[in-house]
Amino acid sequence: MSLINTELFIARRIFMTKGTTRKFSESIVSFAVFGIAFGLFVMILSVAIVTGFKKEVRNKVIGFGSHIQLVNFDSNSSYETVPVSKDQKWLQEIKNMKGVKNIQSFATKPGIVKTDEEIHGIVLKGVGSDFDWSFFKDNLVEGSIFSVSDTGRTDDVLISKQIALLLKLKVGDPLYTYFLNDETKAQKMRKFRICGIYSTSLEEFDRLFVLADISHVRKLNDWKPDQISGFEIAIKNFDDLDQITQNIRRLTLSYSKDNESVLRPVTITSKYPQIFDWLNLLDMNVWIILGLIILVAGFNMVSGLLILILERTTMIGVLKAVGSENWSIRKIFIYLSSFLILKGMFWGNVAGIAFCLIQAKFGIFQLDPGSYYLDTVPINLKITHLLMLNAGTIVVTLLMLLVPSWYISRIEPDKAIRFD
Repeated sequence: MSLINTELFIARRIFMTKGTTRKFSESIVSFAVFGIAFGLFVMILSVAIVTGFKKEVRNKVIGFGSHIQLVNFDSNSSYETVPVSKDQKWLQEIKNMKGVKNIQSFATKPGIVKTDEEIHGIVLKGVGSDFDWSFFKDNLVEGSIFSVSDTGRTDDVLISKQIALLLKLKVGDPLYTYFLNDETKAQKMRKFRICGIYSTSLEEFDRLFVLADISHVRKLNDWKPDQISGFEIAIKNFDDLDQITQNIRRLTLSYSKDNESVLRPVTITSKYPQIFDWLNLLDMNVWIILGLIILVAGFNMVSGLLILILERTTMIGVLKAVGSENWSIRKIFIYLSSFLILKGMFWGNVAGIAFCLIQAKFGIFQLDPGSYYLDTVPINLKITHLLMLNAGTIVVTLLMLLVPSWYISRIEPDKAIRFD
């Protein structure tokens, strides 16, 4: 013998039957459903845009310096670094370490670029044959990437679009740079050839970095052929940054000796704290937005439920007269509210996901790169975010509906039957 959920059956009949509600109550309930749909739509957009913005900006900052840099312990925060040997015993162990994606050598040298009309300060970043070009290939707007060989040296360099516009330079033009040697105080000049122009919209970085063969930086610093500024380590998951940093620190210290230079790992978050602290503040804004929207949507459903209860007062009286308990009747209206909430959530999901997919595909809404570091509104749509938003919406709104449903217990059957 099958058991029938009477409360669910009644709620479903009320929900499916058309034309049984008054126009006033129908408009109130429709407004509550619209509130749920619009609220979920805004929440999906808020989470997708904010997480997308954080991801894009974070990836661009990481593109200039990887997740972790291993530098000489005596190096300060400037771009004039104390050299270390690129031949390290622990190098292969870091490459094989769980969570590590890539490790590459680098060297930096601050200097200036001079033309007939302009002068501009830069940092010449030397890269080797092990450099991962994927980030700069994605942001290349003109020209091509140069190749680095361990046997030869190339004079090609990669500059940013911002530097190119400032100095009125283009691909193929010569780039005259000047550097000062800290030890000898002698000025050195190097002539490069611009082979490519990149643009990341990160003004702070674009106006600074010029990429060149690492051999030039060694020559400018009077370093030995095996000396570099340090190593850049890219990891697979940003959430593992602290743990991998600790593992690398323990590994490098275990190999260090009294007469050797000690290397220290520097995370990208500690190197640029102002950017990552600002990105972390966005999380608080999202939580505030989500909380306010859920509360507004919940109160809309509370008003809609009260209207439904008042409209069905006679039905409540009849059910009580035939022996139904208060909780049983409350369950009918909670089921009914659930159907209305699910209806609103369905349309909210459809609208939110559709908007995100369209924006991610076509980039309809543009941004000012100078203010937002991006040229289009970014989208990061994840199934986990959708599931959490939907689950949170239905749980919070249903909990809020438990209180107004208590009003049913105050309805007296004899008065309710004469309600109409």
